[in-house]
Amino acid sequence: MGRRLGELTQGNTKCMITVNGVRLIDRMLNQLSALNLKRVVIVVGYKGKELVDYIGNRYDDRLKIEYAENPVYDKTNNIYSLSIVKKQLQEDDTLLIESDLIFEDKMFDMILSDHYPNIALVAKYETWMDGTMVRIDNDNNIVNFVPKKAFKYGEVDSYYKTVNIYKFSREFSEMVYVPFLDAYCKVMGNNEYYEQVLRVITLLDKAELKALPIGNVRWYEIDDVQDLDIAENLFADEHERLGKYTKRYGGYWRFPKMLDFCYLVNPYFPPERMKEEIRANFDVLLTDYPSGMQVNSLLAGKYFGIRQEFVVVGNGAAELIKSLMAAIDGKIGVVFPTFEEYPNRLDRSRLVTFTPENNDLRYNADELKQFFEGKDIKTLLLINPDNPSGNFLGKTDVLSLASWCQSHGILLIVDESFVDFTEEFATSSLLKNEILLNNPNLVVMKSISKSYGVPGLRLGIMASSDTKLIDAMKKDVAIWNINSFAEFYMQIFNKYEHIYKVACAKFLDERRRFTEELSQIPFLRVIPSQANYFLCEVTSQFTANELTEILLNRFNILIKDCNNKTGLQGKNYIRIAIRNSEDNDRLINALNTL
Repeated sequence: MGRRLGELTQGNTKCMITVNGVRLIDRMLNQLSALNLKRVVIVVGYKGKELVDYIGNRYDDRLKIEYAENPVYDKTNNIYSLSIVKKQLQEDDTLLIESDLIFEDKMFDMILSDHYPNIALVAKYETWMDGTMVRIDNDNNIVNFVPKKAFKYGEVDSYYKTVNIYKFSREFSEMVYVPFLDAYCKVMGNNEYYEQVLRVITLLDKAELKALPIGNVRWYEIDDVQDLDIAENLFADEHERLGKYTKRYGGYWRFPKMLDFCYLVNPYFPPERMKEEIRANFDVLLTDYPSGMQVNSLLAGKYFGIRQEFVVVGNGAAELIKSLMAAIDGKIGVVFPTFEEYPNRLDRSRLVTFTPENNDLRYNADELKQFFEGKDIKTLLLINPDNPSGNFLGKTDVLSLASWCQSHGILLIVDESFVDFTEEFATSSLLKNEILLNNPNLVVMKSISKSYGVPGLRLGIMASSDTKLIDAMKKDVAIWNINSFAEFYMQIFNKYEHIYKVACAKFLDERRRFTEELSQIPFLRVIPSQANYFLCEVTSQFTANELTEILLNRFNILIKDCNNKTGLQGKNYIRIAIRNSEDNDRLINALNTL
């Protein structure tokens, strides 16, 4: 009946749901048409007549379709629906398939080519999975079925999810499954699941039912609108899939097999010990309110060693960027290409833009002073290191630029979200009381998400000795703008600060290694970077879009196509995040195959 799908199943059974314009039932019947089958038996119930009328005779030239009806579908469960066709089960070898599934064609090839006569397809447990789980041994025997009531999150590493596609031999159905099905229904009633019968059977010494792990073959079970949304991404047309992913703006943990080289985070922090401490306090953090801005600005000040009155905490830097851009007036100087969260908040008529005229998009403080001298700007924006170019101005140059801006009555915004990835990370930050006091026209923005590897916490800070601006920002954001988990993270960070410095040094080593490997790819020109990403020009073989699509469709790797960034349109650039060595090698291996 698909109640969780709401309006989508008010007039149709679940298999009539469309995924990217194709109904589940049509997709499955077309897949079955490619197999050597004697017949297809469809058990109908809710809106069964509508389904039968929809299928009509469209598949008569390819499939012999029969129907069986469960007239009490609203009072029974799938054990009864299956018992209705127990006679057919005993007449032939059978594929048993749930109708709310979407999966690759190769799923059928796997189960039919396996020589074992009785198989349950299973997938290693992932967070989105619900329902019956199994444990299997080294010989792929199903040790036991784990129903929902017995599910334990502490044991998920040993769980496999039943895909709800089975292969039963006629002998197994006749001699084992159907007799147990009858007995189970007699004792337990008809409002049960047929997996419960398999659970009983696996307790026998000679169950004869094997599990077949599907590996990386794509599949999804559609029970609600979120499932449908994810399925439409997983099974999109190759030329549409990239667009669907990028429009999500994150949340890629819902696609655990995808490797994300698009979003930018520290691969070596936080340490496991820190995560354990957060887990140990999970219950109280979940059920108690966080503190207000006064306490959180105190924590942020302690975090970075600056005065409380100089800092405001944001729900990610994005919240603070939005507030800051609304607070400034006049025109703003911007270097393009850059991180466009800032300029996108303003009307284009307020932007005075500078674009470096060299292949590596390099620029220095003197070039910025020279270009903006005499320009009608009240604010100058510097992303440092810049995104996506990775260009970096050292502290001496930035302070020189700040002094120039002060003498011209210009507010200087420096976003140093990636500064901890620079070679001089230990001394490059502007988050020092002395620097802020000496430069009241300086605003420093920093995303904690990126440098510290905790984007899920949504943390960022803005600092300035202009306390009027800071106070105005604090009043502009919500009093509870960050949650208890983010607050607790700031509270305990200083215990792990020494590990963070080690992580930054480890990152530098990996960037050097990754630079060498990536530079060997013949169709890429790698631009030197002081950040945790590389801007690369695709010089031959592909366009940037083609390469991005190939990596996603063939290797499940997501990179950033920069063709839509101001200043890089049509210039064939991609941006690649720097992850840990294992992930980086996976990307290198994929590129080498091309």
